[in-house]
Amino acid sequence: MPKEGKFFGLFNRHADTLVHGALALRDLLDGSDNVEAACRRIIARENEADAITREVMLEIHRSFITPFDRSDIKGLIELLDDSIDQMQKTAKAITLFEVTTFEPPMQQMAEIILRCAELTVEAVGLLGTLRQSATRINAITEEIVKLEEQADELNDAGVKALFLKGREGNPMDFIVGNEIYDHLEKVVDRFEDVANHIHGILIEQV
Repeated sequence: MPKEGKFFGLFNRHADTLVHGALALRDLLDGSDNVEAACRRIIARENEADAITREVMLEIHRSFITPFDRSDIKGLIELLDDSIDQMQKTAKAITLFEVTTFEPPMQQMAEIILRCAELTVEAVGLLGTLRQSATRINAITEEIVKLEEQADELNDAGVKALFLKGREGNPMDFIVGNEIYDHLEKVVDRFEDVANHIHGILIEQV
């Protein structure tokens, strides 16, 4: 039984890296921090998240009793890790293409990513009280799904604006901008994956 609490603590620690990563990504896109410094912050959080993921995997094999199904634990930590990994890939693309200015829809998507990270922290923090917190967890997962839909709309509008601008300017601007939009959209998609997985755990347990 004592092992159960350790899983929840590890989930909380991992979710916390998502918020810090999302803050760094937002600061990168809105110019609050320079690209190089913000990317270093994201990479540091991604490394921290990887270490926590490895610890969870070890605990799955070491523990006789787990708070819920082992495959659900493994799936959750992997999806959480995918979220911070995708932030790191976004930062890598920005560094690779030497982008230093960002379109307003990109900045709005970064705000959505941060909000998704904050909601994920809350949802993960409620895993230890699934039955008592079912209503709130459902509300959180629904909000993340709606945020993903908003991000899709921003992505579509942003890509179209880039395309129209690219027809009369440098087509490389469209190619690079489209790549960044794609990465940002995938970050939000990964948070939706986490929300759906948590909702699935809730249905199984409650």
